[in-house]
Amino acid sequence: MADRRRGRRRKRRRKRAGTAGCLCALAVLVGAGSLAAYVLPWAQAELGGMLKKMTGETVEETVNAVTEQGADFPELTVTVEEVEDDFYYQKLSGDEKTVYRELLQGVQGMEECILLHAGREDHPEKVYEYLLYDRAELFWCDGSSRMTVYDSYTEFYPGYTCTADIRDQRQAEIDAAAEECIMGIDAEAPQYDRIKYVFEYIVNTVDYDENASDNQNIYSALVGKRSVCAGYSRAVQYLLGRLGVETIYVVGTVEGQGPHAWNIVNCDGKYYQLDVTFADPVFYSAESGEKLPENVINYDYLCCTDAEIAVDHVQSSEVAYPVCDQDDLNYYRMNGMYYESFDPQILLSDMNRSIYAGEEMFVCKFSDPSVYRQARDTVINDLFPKAAQNLAGAYGLERVRYTYIEGEKHCRMTVFWNYE
Repeated sequence: MADRRRGRRRKRRRKRAGTAGCLCALAVLVGAGSLAAYVLPWAQAELGGMLKKMTGETVEETVNAVTEQGADFPELTVTVEEVEDDFYYQKLSGDEKTVYRELLQGVQGMEECILLHAGREDHPEKVYEYLLYDRAELFWCDGSSRMTVYDSYTEFYPGYTCTADIRDQRQAEIDAAAEECIMGIDAEAPQYDRIKYVFEYIVNTVDYDENASDNQNIYSALVGKRSVCAGYSRAVQYLLGRLGVETIYVVGTVEGQGPHAWNIVNCDGKYYQLDVTFADPVFYSAESGEKLPENVINYDYLCCTDAEIAVDHVQSSEVAYPVCDQDDLNYYRMNGMYYESFDPQILLSDMNRSIYAGEEMFVCKFSDPSVYRQARDTVINDLFPKAAQNLAGAYGLERVRYTYIEGEKHCRMTVFWNYE
């Protein structure tokens, strides 16, 4: 995952959690000398020496380099009604909500400088971060920014990935790609079916690629078909939004991999965790070291609980995300692959049924670690070989090759059958 930087909060003298390529690249740059009305305290603490070398001034002299000239604010046309349902918007104070609307209006018009009702004690960089989390459609914003901060207002300079003309061209491509996706699902289908459809669509059409261009936004996933977790998650957010499903962009970390992004979805009034990046077969291949079927999808993170995703995900504690404690949409439970107890005969029978149906793989998901541990050795040393013998007999094969993956953290075992 490529590196990225998030804006650091002012006046707190602490670093906020850094994030990597899968998250939006958010950088707040405060100019020195003639561009700087105010140096952020974190910059004074961490970059003070550098500022002195670049400008030949002390930090205090830089602070006083520009005096407040006043600002002529444009009419704010983005209404409260347009943004009131945005998840991160709801986490802001009243004044910050005004800044949110000003930022949205400014970047929609691709303004070079956006005047904000935010002064020295405010944090427009945080508001901008939240705006980009809420609004997957703002693909032309690269997340970077610089500010000139005065006592009572801020001149905010966002970074853009392209010109207005190119943005319009890319928007047309995105619209066509989104329409192609949405045509495959009935708009009146149950919400779960819409969620599952988009989940599978992204896995089947997008390849994970850390070097993909524009990989922080929906253009990379929907048009380029190559992205990282930010692109995956924003594409899910964008498509499900088009299908009328509330979808939240979630930020956090993954054990052993660093910063990560995924989603929370609202299905029929209940919230569920969803990580489409981890559904991609690239993770199966990385785990097993084998070349696995390209159509393999990991359903562990399709409409799962907080407890399930917390096995290796840690979501940010900066905001309170909705609680996801319902297990009724567990994919394995819904599709007869879920075992609350271990019965070797039942499991072997289910395995054979999968083989006779010509399925490439068989998955057994156990309800908890104790059942998994009880079943593991018998499944690997006895049931898999017996099922392989049955496969050889059913298809007239002299030898059967199979590959299995142990998903101990998720109490799951997966076996891939080779029918040749």
